[in-house]
Amino acid sequence: MIKIAKYILYDILRNRFVMLYTLFLLVVTFSMFSLDSDPGKATLSLLNIILLVVPLVSIIFTTIHFYNSYEFIELLLAQPVSRKTIYFAEYFSISMALATAYIVGVAIPMLLLNFSESSFYLIIAGLLLTFVFVALAFAASVSTRDKAKAIGVALLFWFYFTLIYDGLILYVIYSFSDYPLDKVTLAMVSLNPIDLARIIILLKLDLSALMGYTGAFYKNFFGSSVGVIYSVLFLLVWALAPLLLAMRRFVRKDI
Repeated sequence: MIKIAKYILYDILRNRFVMLYTLFLLVVTFSMFSLDSDPGKATLSLLNIILLVVPLVSIIFTTIHFYNSYEFIELLLAQPVSRKTIYFAEYFSISMALATAYIVGVAIPMLLLNFSESSFYLIIAGLLLTFVFVALAFAASVSTRDKAKAIGVALLFWFYFTLIYDGLILYVIYSFSDYPLDKVTLAMVSLNPIDLARIIILLKLDLSALMGYTGAFYKNFFGSSVGVIYSVLFLLVWALAPLLLAMRRFVRKDI
């Protein structure tokens, strides 16, 4: 698996799109900290961009790359190599390539410009979101042989988690505002990896007041070490669950 992964990783790192993605993150990160003298506001502005761009790029690039690699995958399947080995080599290579782009474009500049606890959690959150949405892209790609349909499913994932789901949460909160919804909203937030990442960073920036009447509850829970561990574990579950489900389908699928 290591040899296959190294070959795929080297090929992806030479991809122009990955280079442009790295450059874009690098320019945005330096711009945010150059335009705003307050590191907290700069981190918040960067967070808003990352929560949109990282999931979108991860899920679309992975889906397109998977279908562009179909002939290569078929060639590997003709060799004495297990399907699980090929599958995980593909996932590892794409994840590491996009994670490397994120580290170069965001992590290193942030550590140089503003080394703080919020910066550290923003870096961790971005990397975990990369792993999550690459896994979701694999789930979309393995589900169908039609490339256009898979891209549509991938975009639907992105729209749902970035836009639609937050609307559903707001609807529940305003519809049942007379009832204690702390634990309910916690459960709902746990079902959205982007919201988990957002809440951790906002609380580390001490901006829980922006989160409404549940802010105090989130601050007490997510602001503690237990809350951080809970969030990271749930983000890992979000990466592993679709990845393993898609692997089962890939192993049984007639390529």
